[in-house]
Amino acid sequence: MKAQVYRGVNQLRYEDVPVPELDTDEVLVQVQVVGLCQSDIKKILYPLYAPPRIFGHETAGIIAATGADVNNWNVGDRVIVLHHIPCMHCAHCFNENYSMCEVYKTITTTAGFIPSGGGFAQYVKVPGHIVRNGGLMKIPESINFEQASFVEPTNCCLKALKKAQVGLGQTVLVTGAGPIGLMFIMLIRHLGGRAIATDLIPSRVEKALQLGAEAAFNARDPDLSTHIAHLTNGMGVDISLLAVPSEKAFFQALDCTRKGGKILFFAEFPDEVT
Repeated sequence: MKAQVYRGVNQLRYEDVPVPELDTDEVLVQVQVVGLCQSDIKKILYPLYAPPRIFGHETAGIIAATGADVNNWNVGDRVIVLHHIPCMHCAHCFNENYSMCEVYKTITTTAGFIPSGGGFAQYVKVPGHIVRNGGLMKIPESINFEQASFVEPTNCCLKALKKAQVGLGQTVLVTGAGPIGLMFIMLIRHLGGRAIATDLIPSRVEKALQLGAEAAFNARDPDLSTHIAHLTNGMGVDISLLAVPSEKAFFQALDCTRKGGKILFFAEFPDEVT
């Protein structure tokens, strides 16, 4: 099969690699769509992982084969593939810190080499632990593969909104109207909140309005905090969600968030902020 293989910093090669072999409790999925996550780009551009690896974790496809002990899944099923599933029994899982779970960190889908997601290949193997514990999800007929591939990042956004306790009637500032920021805007509306967005790119400001932001501003606007105060009766927003790793965005959030409000970093914490 063909795959995009990470061979070192900024080296991604289109290669022939073997189709993964299955154990009796595993499933092979033919990839139809895989998303390109910002974390994938980071893994390729920086020396974070030893090569060779096949990345890609926002995967949707069709079951191509199943192990002899697999039940309830059939060849031809359209599925979303979750690349990690926590054990749900350790102290980290009990505290809902699932990404700290050792099972979560060590068992992942793979297309060969060191298991690393594997979605950037024609076929990906789903380990038995993931198969047994909800890591395959059947795609409804009304949903296409491209839409289905957004389940993983949407889940990440929902987890952030849960942590920030976004709810009915709250006003939320979303800093950064890229793919993640736009998902935040739509989900905030779904939860009954009001979204205000900022971005440096005019087309993204416009897209934020199209997708449900009550207001959207250029992040360079020197009167941003004044605009926010006007929209919140002088109080400031209840919650700020930072979807960009920016020092300026952090200090803007401080200016725009009400006393006793919350600021959640969804992007990396800026090095300049200490």
